Order: sequence, then C-alpha cells, then structure tokens
Amino acid sequence: MEIARLGLDVVDPEHIGEHLGVVSEGERLVTHFFACGLPGYRGWRWAVSVTRIPRSKQVTICESTLLPGPEALRAPEWVPWQERLQPGDLGVGDLLPTPPDDVRLAPGYVQSDDPAVEDVNWELGLGRVRVLSREGRLDAAQRWYDGDRGPNAPISVAAPSSARCGSCGFYMQLAGSMRQAFGVCGNEYAPDDAQVVSVDHGCGAHSEVLIEQVQAVDELPTVFDDSEVESVSVSRAHGSVDESEPAEPYGHG
Repeated sequence: MEIARLGLDVVDPEHIGEHLGVVSEGERLVTHFFACGLPGYRGWRWAVSVTRIPRSKQVTICESTLLPGPEALRAPEWVPWQERLQPGDLGVGDLLPTPPDDVRLAPGYVQSDDPAVEDVNWELGLGRVRVLSREGRLDAAQRWYDGDRGPNAPISVAAPSSARCGSCGFYMQLAGSMRQAFGVCGNEYAPDDAQVVSVDHGCGAHSEVLIEQVQAVDELPTVFDDSEVESVSVSRAHGSVDESEPAEPYGHG
C-alpha cells in the first residue's frame, strides 16, 4: 500500500486521503484506491496499479490515475444526436436528413401490401423516391394511438362513451391501410381540428352529441309611458335665477 501511495508523488499530499481498498486486476496485478481530496471531485478516488514480475519480491508501479467512484458526480453519458433528437425539436431552418437505410422508408417501386403505396409507385422520378415502409407505418400508427389523440387521452376518457370519432360526422378517414384506425378531425371547434385521431378517440364536440335544449327567452322592448310621469317640485339652490326674472348684466359694456 505504501509503495502504491508513492505513485502519487506528483499530487499534493493534502489531496490524498485514506486507503479505500484494493482490487485484483489479474495475475500479480492489483489496483489500490485512495480517497481524493481535490475540491470539486467529491466521490472520486486515486487509483494506483502495481505489479510484480514472477519470482521477484520487488513491486513495480504501473500507472496512477483519478477515477470516479460509485457516488462521484459525473457528466451524463454521451448520446449521439440521432438518438437525442425528440419529436418537436426540429425548428425553423433546421434540416433533418434521413439515412439511406432508414427502416421506416422503402423505395417507391417496391411492391407493398398497402394499396396507398402502390398508388404512388408511378411517382418514381417525380419526387416520391421513397415511401413509408410497413415498419414505418406500424411505428407511426402505434405512436399516434398512444399519443394525445388516441383513446386514452384525457379528453377522450372524459367524453361520453358514444362520442367516438368513428361515428362523428366531422371525421375524415385516411387513405390506405391507415383508414381502418385513423382519420382527420374536421371540426373547427374541436381541440383536435386538422389533427390525426384514432377511430376510438373522442371529445365533447362530437357531431351527434345531444344536450337538453333550453328554450330561448326573447328580450322585450323598453316602453316609456309619459302619462304616468309624476311632476316633482325641486327647491332652488342659493344663487339660482327664475326664468321669469330679467337676465343679469354681464358687465361687457
């Protein structure tokens, strides 16, 4: 242990704490750990590896370094930007290229089980080089169904059980295989207007939602009856002039 401590001779002795333990790394190779007292490195520890050649009693220092311990404060693991990207991160002016081997896309000329894909095969060379693959469609469908416009959304759960999008007059089905489970809301008063919703999604703006009709009350016009006006005498305040008296001179000459 003392020999291992000598491997930290370049470190200020005040920053070297107690011996924390030793770990065997292999045959005649061990690593000693010492507490680290450097400011800002709480939970880190000095590590010194020592070894001994066969049939020798002399211990040799291999290397020394500073390593984080189980409770050390460390930066989060680096994640490639492709994996860090989340829905909604794309902003104005940003570009998000798709890789050539993106499993969500398939060449437009490849045969598909989706009639909608077959309908766009003729567009090859006119801009639709790739279209959604089966895996891409399933991934999108699952994401939509589990999102805020699926059956488990709070607004859908709170809506009447009969107020489902599939029976709403404002519901417009998607084309292709997606039409079986999804459509677009066309009700301008609904919170999901112009959004893709599941067929079993729902809200209070359903076209067939019926509520008790309240009879309207017409506002009657205001009528003034002059014959019922009562004359009231008003006492004159100090300085008031009766209309029968002559006008006072103003002194303008």
